[in-house]
Amino acid sequence: MRGESILRLNAIPLLRYDKHMSLEHASSAVERATYWQPAGLSDIDLLRASFVTHTYSRHVHDTYAIGVIERGTERFVYRRARLCAPAGSVVVVNPAELHDGHAATADGWAYRMFYPRPEVLQQAAREITGKPHDIPFFPEGVIWDETLAAHLRALHIALEGATSPLEHKSRMLWTFAQLILRHADDRLALQAIGPEPDTVHRVRAYLHDHIADQVTLDDIARLARLSPFHLLRVFGATTGMPPHAYQTQLRVRRAKELLRAGLPIAEVAYSVGFADQSHLTRHFKRSVGVPPGQFAATARTYKTPTLNDPTL
Repeated sequence: MRGESILRLNAIPLLRYDKHMSLEHASSAVERATYWQPAGLSDIDLLRASFVTHTYSRHVHDTYAIGVIERGTERFVYRRARLCAPAGSVVVVNPAELHDGHAATADGWAYRMFYPRPEVLQQAAREITGKPHDIPFFPEGVIWDETLAAHLRALHIALEGATSPLEHKSRMLWTFAQLILRHADDRLALQAIGPEPDTVHRVRAYLHDHIADQVTLDDIARLARLSPFHLLRVFGATTGMPPHAYQTQLRVRRAKELLRAGLPIAEVAYSVGFADQSHLTRHFKRSVGVPPGQFAATARTYKTPTLNDPTL
């Protein structure tokens, strides 16, 4: 529904990817593109590009092409219309639709694109309704939706480096579900949800017991006996944050204990489930306000709260 707010998906770590192809154009320092497939996600490709003179000839994809314009304006012909996509807008091209693309001005354009297989969005639609659904169709090639654009960009950035499986699957499902709810031609109705405190308690307890493990959204959805999307809604409504953000808070709190105990920062990062020291540092500073090295040097005299603290 257009009126439903997007769940806060903050505290964004980055995801390491396993297939990476960089296309550097020698003609211009600002004309560049990077195309890759994130690790563990075989059904989606990503592109980050900045183009000035590059022109796409007319072509089709067997995937969706969904993206955010970060700078400049792209012009393209799509479904017999000439469209312009300025900075801040969302571009959506349905599978098998003929289109082209080029800069609308001499300054070119920069954008981030997703190429998900149709089944990815079909699954998201099924999660929304709780029943089988056709592949979603989007009637508008250019969409102005600032909130959705911000979340698509955040998802793309998260899939560009190292992050947890729980985060990247949660972000992708939630963000594509919002795209469908807000802009697909078939207006879907969300299933009603209740508070379900016992379910949320089980999931929280599981995350407490598996702080350093690479927990997946499917893992906790099975535990909760809910669909992944339904779980995200229930957990967010109860705790005010998605499961991956809750997991990150647990990891930071455990890291504080270990730093007070004198463990090296790199060892602490690995012990609590972060990808590396920089991954820990990024989230630690966001949560605590200072980097872990500074915290370790000054905070050992303070009492450390237990991870069983019911207020977390």
